[in-house]
Amino acid sequence: ALSKNEPPKECGYLEFKREMGSDKKYSNENMPKDSYSPEELSAEVLKELKSLINDETVKSVVITVPAMFTAIQKDATMKAAHIAGFKQCELLQEPIAACMAYGLSSEKKDGKWLVFDFGGGTFDAALVKVEDGILTVFDTEGDNYLGGKNLDEAVVNKILMPSLKEDYALSSYETTEWKKKALIDALKGPAEEMRIALSFADSADYSTYDRNLNLGQDDNGEEIDLEITINKDQLIDAVGEQYKKAVGICKKLLERNGLTGKDLSSLILVGGPTYSPIIRDMLKAEITANVDTSINPMTAVARGAALYASTIDANINEAEIKKEAKSEIVFLQVGYESTSVESSEWVSISIDKEKTGNNCPNELSIELQRADGAWRSDRTQVDASGNVIEAFLLEGKPNTFKVKAYNQQGNAVEIFPSEFTIIQGVKV
Repeated sequence: ALSKNEPPKECGYLEFKREMGSDKKYSNENMPKDSYSPEELSAEVLKELKSLINDETVKSVVITVPAMFTAIQKDATMKAAHIAGFKQCELLQEPIAACMAYGLSSEKKDGKWLVFDFGGGTFDAALVKVEDGILTVFDTEGDNYLGGKNLDEAVVNKILMPSLKEDYALSSYETTEWKKKALIDALKGPAEEMRIALSFADSADYSTYDRNLNLGQDDNGEEIDLEITINKDQLIDAVGEQYKKAVGICKKLLERNGLTGKDLSSLILVGGPTYSPIIRDMLKAEITANVDTSINPMTAVARGAALYASTIDANINEAEIKKEAKSEIVFLQVGYESTSVESSEWVSISIDKEKTGNNCPNELSIELQRADGAWRSDRTQVDASGNVIEAFLLEGKPNTFKVKAYNQQGNAVEIFPSEFTIIQGVKV
């Protein structure tokens, strides 16, 4: 699609996350509308993700955003979620999400961490203080225009385009902006593929003969084909400047807080580009030897977001819940710490008479059951004034508790909410 982009018939778009909150428009004659905002394109991505879930209707979403996103960019992200049909959208900073994933499994419960989050389009560095497993992000720095896409552009401009110019007549691609952009966009896929391959090998090959990639024709009408092998030294020459920029941001952040690399107990790698031994060696040499590779950089943010999502109460539509209930439903108010470093947490529960409405019982007998089946509480009498129950937690994991309610005759009563989750091992 990218190789076929030509005005005004663009077929595909890249990197619109960076333009969130701006007035930039993307024109397209192949879509129902003449132009799309970054929020509308982002909404299309969210719709596609939502369509992959077939067994339930998804109304709520947690979206992670760079730490350096402005209020305008965050508002635009929320707008994209609402365009996509989500009724509830929670935003979570990407470094915090990564910390939640790392902190849950890490044995280091004290010290200072530096999160090095080199994503596809943005870079974030975050300093985190850890005391007894309690995480506090106390400073951040970053660049919303530095990421894997910049690495790909560097490979295209410094390696792939010069190689093609040796074999093809490309003068018009230098003078015609849309032709140049279309070719560069089409080459970003091969650039990314080879860059990733060089994270695990000393050289990488690419051939359009082996792939269905159309790069168009040169000025003489000859089909443009890419046949190339690049090595690690070439990659270092191409992307080293971008990596140095990220390392420089980290140094600035440390200096601003009166710290050096020696003060860090862990440097946490986040994002696909951090698989590269180039940046790992650079960080060890210039920041700290304590570079932690124990978590998957590709999934750390997503894991943290999923953990965070498990602790959030969904916005409720009382009329909808009552309509779907099989019997009279009783609404409860349940209060608890969603993250904890303790072995147990007190949970407050009371009957919400206002939401329940007519036929609200004066009292219920409440029991908590941990989802693993190994623990349950005694039954505790609860009324509108409330009561507390101590919930015992399994270490280092999310603990989901089922809430069971019974009336004075001992019969089960339908309630909402009927479960909640406390994550043990980390506290943000």
